[in-house]
Amino acid sequence: MSKKIQIRSEKLEGAEVSWFAPICDGDDRYLGERNMKYKSNWENTSNILLKADKLGYRNILCPSSYQVGQDTLPFVSAVSPMTKNINILAAIRCGEVHPPMLARTLTTIDHILEGRLTINIISSNLPGEKLPSEDRYSRSREVVEILKQAWTKEEINFSGNFYNLKLPTNPVKPYQIGGPLLYFGGYSPPALELCAEHCDVYLMWPETEDNLIGLMENMSEKAAKFNRTVDFGLRVHVVVRETEEEAYEYAESIISKLDLDMGNELRDRSLDAKSYGVSRQEKMRDNSSPDGYIEPNLWTGIGKARSGCGAALVGNPDQIIEKLNRYMEMGIRSFILSGYPHMDECNRFAELVLPKLKTFSMPQEQGRVIKNAPQTPLAEGIRV
Repeated sequence: MSKKIQIRSEKLEGAEVSWFAPICDGDDRYLGERNMKYKSNWENTSNILLKADKLGYRNILCPSSYQVGQDTLPFVSAVSPMTKNINILAAIRCGEVHPPMLARTLTTIDHILEGRLTINIISSNLPGEKLPSEDRYSRSREVVEILKQAWTKEEINFSGNFYNLKLPTNPVKPYQIGGPLLYFGGYSPPALELCAEHCDVYLMWPETEDNLIGLMENMSEKAAKFNRTVDFGLRVHVVVRETEEEAYEYAESIISKLDLDMGNELRDRSLDAKSYGVSRQEKMRDNSSPDGYIEPNLWTGIGKARSGCGAALVGNPDQIIEKLNRYMEMGIRSFILSGYPHMDECNRFAELVLPKLKTFSMPQEQGRVIKNAPQTPLAEGIRV
């Protein structure tokens, strides 16, 4: 690991291995070919989340999308009491809900989960909105600062460009003292500054190892200016089979029925389709080999139909384990994985790879699961 990369969980071995709950439509056997069997609905998505809980995944991302999905927070709230061990990583689109009300909603869910809530901060435009990047991240910064005041102080006292608030915070106190861990992804300068100052886990999309190390070094330097360290996460698809040949064949089959024009439509419908992060994924795909591999076992073909995370780890169990261990040695501590279709691949990864990885639960390992006494905003809690 580079000496410039400093991480919060440096003394811990292993990683938080997470799965993906396809709240958004797109959970298919073949990209570009819709099958109602995989439609995003309560039954399908909750079954995947509950299966991931039973199989030993440590967290699960519940994304946010206006056009093609269920609403994230009602879904998370409904499924939370049904879970046993898994953390839930709920995506919130900053500006969508009035921040004090959002703080109360997240606090409620955190108590339902008994401290197993984590938050993915998103700064994309809201539906119908076209704010410049700097303004979007400025709004996100205000939302995060208000959430932290609501969770840690007796009063919200905030004056900004988007919000001006003076409100008591009782009883808006989460189960976790200090509030849930904040996961964050973004590549523009204001995004990096926001993460460095306020967030706990910096999420990256797949790139070459050298590029990932460069991103991590840059974030570590920025966080150090605030006397902070962050953890690092990787959002990536995965195709694992008993043999390398089977894995490569299955990966190609995922896009075998994809019309390129349809692929462009699928990518462009996302609210973040024109972001700098997406352009980095496109550049990686352009620099890949003719069969789509940018480096061994990292395949970019899946990006032909996906905005955002546009690559997959492809290989046999030993190759996937070796790649994940290599990422861990670099300092990556959280993996958010997915496959097509999601239920089948959730089961397969849990059978072939998960038992061979050393895993931990990020909030608990960082001492964040500490119970607040009911109706006592500043009471000292007890470790549970």
